[in-house]
Amino acid sequence: MVKLLVLLLMMSLLVSCGPKRTVQRTDVNTTIDLSGRWNDTDSRLVAEEMIRDCLQSAWIGNFKSQNSGKSPVLIVGRVANKSHEIINTDTFMNDLERVLVNSGTVEFVADSTQRQQLRSERADQLQHSRDDTVKGPGKEIGADYMVQGSIATIVDEAGEQKVVFYQVDLELIHVESNRKVWMLQKKIKKIVERASNSW
Repeated sequence: MVKLLVLLLMMSLLVSCGPKRTVQRTDVNTTIDLSGRWNDTDSRLVAEEMIRDCLQSAWIGNFKSQNSGKSPVLIVGRVANKSHEIINTDTFMNDLERVLVNSGTVEFVADSTQRQQLRSERADQLQHSRDDTVKGPGKEIGADYMVQGSIATIVDEAGEQKVVFYQVDLELIHVESNRKVWMLQKKIKKIVERASNSW
C-alpha cells in the first residue's frame, strides 16, 4: 500500500512539473504563420480568390446562354498534393466547395464518397421506410463540370533562410466533352527564417 502511495505521489509530481502551456483564442480569420508551411489561411484565401475568378469568367455566361439561363452544376474532383509537405487537400477542397455553394451562382452536387452514402441510405429506405417518404433511385442531378487541381512546391534554402514557393493550379472541365473551360494558377512565396537549431 505504501509503495502504491509513493508511486502515485511521484506520478503527480511528474505531471505537475511538466511544461506549462498558455492557450489564447483568436479569430479564425486571423493570419498566423508559425512554421511557414501551407496553413488554413493559405487554403481559405487561395480558394476564395480562385473561385471568385472562376465565377467571373466567360464560361458561366456561355453555359447559361446555351441552356436557357440554367445554372451550371459543379462537383469538386481531386486536388492532388504534389508538394514536399503533408497537406490536407480535403480542407482545401472543402474551402472550394464552400465558396462555390455560397456564391449562389452555381449548383453543387455531392462528391463520390457522399453519393455512395446517400445511395446506401436510399436503398435502406426502400426496405424500411413508409412508401410516402421513400426517396427512390434515379433522381440524382448529374454534374456539368468538375473542378480539379493540384498544389505543388519548390523549396530553396541556404544558411538560415528558406524560401518556399507554392503553386496552386485549378481547372474546370466539362464532364461530357472533357473540354477545359477555365484554368487559373495562384502562387504564394514565403521566406522562412530558421532558429539556430531547427528545420
